Amino acid sequence: MKRRHFLTTAAALAAAGQLAEAQRAESNAATPVSAPAINALKSRRSEAKPITTAERRDRIARAQQLMQQNKIDAVCMAGGTSLAYFTGIRWGNSERLFAFVLPQNGRPFYVSPAFEEDRAREQISQAPDGDSCRVLTWQEDENPYALVAKGLQDAGVKTGRIGIEERTTFVFSDGIGKASPAAQIVSATPVTAGCRMMKSPAELALMRLAAEVSLAAYEAAWKSLQPGMTQNQFGALVAAAHRQLGFTGEASIQAGEYSALPHGSRTPQTIREGTVLLMDGGCSVEGYQSDISRTFVLGKATDEMKRVFEIVHRAQTAALKTARPGLPAGDVDAAARKVITDAGYGPGYKYFTHRVGHGMGMDGHEWPYLVKGNPLPLQADMTFSDEPGIYIRGEFGVRLEDDMHITENGAELFTPQSPSPEEPFARA
Repeated sequence: MKRRHFLTTAAALAAAGQLAEAQRAESNAATPVSAPAINALKSRRSEAKPITTAERRDRIARAQQLMQQNKIDAVCMAGGTSLAYFTGIRWGNSERLFAFVLPQNGRPFYVSPAFEEDRAREQISQAPDGDSCRVLTWQEDENPYALVAKGLQDAGVKTGRIGIEERTTFVFSDGIGKASPAAQIVSATPVTAGCRMMKSPAELALMRLAAEVSLAAYEAAWKSLQPGMTQNQFGALVAAAHRQLGFTGEASIQAGEYSALPHGSRTPQTIREGTVLLMDGGCSVEGYQSDISRTFVLGKATDEMKRVFEIVHRAQTAALKTARPGLPAGDVDAAARKVITDAGYGPGYKYFTHRVGHGMGMDGHEWPYLVKGNPLPLQADMTFSDEPGIYIRGEFGVRLEDDMHITENGAELFTPQSPSPEEPFARA
């Protein structure tokens, strides 16, 4: 009981109860249509090949090279994506420290609560060199950060620079710093992002599969859509289609004027003929994400809808054709934004309200970013979303998003672009 959060007023409890009841009613509402397009989908689960221990070992070696280049003597990470990336270990964070510590030289070690040792070792045994890595354990009345300091000293790191993975909670980084006062706490991002920004062939294959699965799920849901559905019912079709394909996936659905809000609204929405719909979501394949948006009209689009769609399509194409190794990341955003501004939907962020893309991989959003002013040179095997949009408040919005891979000579999308607002999945 003491670990749960409670609402503290009767009014809040009543409101929460009413919301939960409404959500249950919505989720239990019968979908007003059969879905043969979804039922016809075949699982693609067998195509997903897990990342091997050998590849994770190469990642650790690459991290140690980057540590040397960036003068970082050790890197510490708690539970999260980077821990999974380097070790395959999936560990939920709590107030208790579980940490993976990678020295620049030598073998990594782990720090774990003593009562979690068996569970920790079960996963550590599958990580690179897991059978030979030390696991330092602490009891509930002991200081776990002192164990981190001891492990670092044993590895020859008493002073120097200790990199903390960027999503590590402050209480952990602060505790590590206080236990190692002669060391300097710095960001580990040059190491962790330096590894994760470039994708291996195995990673690219998983991301391509994730994108293909989400696009197939979207198309099957679109074929099953009927007027009168709510956005949640349509979203349930998207989730069901992903399950039929063998993966967990979803999409946020925004209809009509709410499509002009890039990340939507919780306001209940009913889908009607002539409504613009914006769907944005994806799935996870062996931990690798897709992120795809499609905008379409149920029925016939107006001339304005078609015109805005065509402008956004050209902007997405401009970003794709501009992206190449060596180009500053910000130039990709500039190319897409120029198309939209020149068409009368400017200046700046007035209608195209966000950057054109973000890095992708095990996180849906990760380094680097295709945003104005980013001087970082693109490199082959980086992956991004390519997602320009025009959002006309009070009317409708259009966003087209596919996942983009930087190749040796340019860039490619994992999925074909959407050709029109009335036939969003038509093949050229």
